[in-house]
Amino acid sequence: MPIETLEDLEAIYAAPLAPASVVKETDRITPHYRALIEASPFVALATAGPEGLDCSPRGDAGAVVRVADEKTLILPDRRGNNRIDSLRNIVRDPRVALLFLIPGSGTTFRVNGRAVVSAEPDLLASLAVEGQAPRTAVVVTVERAYFQCARAVARSGLWDPARHVDPASLPTPGEILAALTAGEVGGRAYDDEWPARAAKSLW
Repeated sequence: MPIETLEDLEAIYAAPLAPASVVKETDRITPHYRALIEASPFVALATAGPEGLDCSPRGDAGAVVRVADEKTLILPDRRGNNRIDSLRNIVRDPRVALLFLIPGSGTTFRVNGRAVVSAEPDLLASLAVEGQAPRTAVVVTVERAYFQCARAVARSGLWDPARHVDPASLPTPGEILAALTAGEVGGRAYDDEWPARAAKSLW
């Protein structure tokens, strides 16, 4: 039976009872929250646009997001596939959500806010890695920020090596592409060439 009203939904779930569920939310990046962000090399970026929703993985060698000040975060747009789905959305609808993961920690961190896409040369130069500056950066104005409890990570065993999936048991990108295109794109050559191709285009 679908839940169609807030009243129906709230009849199933009790209001948050623990003060921690409420008081953890802020409208800025506190010193403790800054420490979480700076420990995170991976963030999922959620956006919305006329065509629908998008959630994009973003990663970096160190902190994936720079904390400019307590209300401003900067996410460089490192090299990818040039679909720019997230950037297209932000240009038309500034609402964004970020979910940070920290390797080895069950705590995750969430930020909701509004963003712009910046091509300001000095900003991009400051974000360069190995001499490669990003073509743009996403500048987020923080509206809500809070940590998430560790239950999801604990249930999933995300960081437990004993529960890691053997990559050899999964279909490869080349196999997926070949199946979708009747062999016109992808295949074993795609997989064999990918490591060298990626090594030349990380930044």
